[in-house]
Amino acid sequence: MQPFDTEDGYLAPERVAPQSIDAGRADDLPAGTSKTLELSDGRELGLYNIDGEFYATENFCPHRGARLAEGTLCGHVIECELHGWQFDVRTGKCLTVTERIETYEVVVEDGLVKVMV
Repeated sequence: MQPFDTEDGYLAPERVAPQSIDAGRADDLPAGTSKTLELSDGRELGLYNIDGEFYATENFCPHRGARLAEGTLCGHVIECELHGWQFDVRTGKCLTVTERIETYEVVVEDGLVKVMV
């Protein structure tokens, strides 16, 4: 039996260590471009190269589900091609309305891009 503190009745959820997903070579995604990453569990992420800094977000716009990586990237902002919703890829914050998208840590090691999911 696992011990736990019963004073406040709260059990914290178990934390799962993030896994590293290989997203390819950094040289294969030029600055100012984006691409879609398809994960084995069916999810999709958008990967963005902004002046050599890499960012990853969930790939679907919460408005109508358009793929964000197919939108227009301008600086740190990706604009959904369907209705123009704009998201800061660093934070996931929507600049158009109060929605938000999930962001993921990206690490570049030895020229390989890895996304922590």
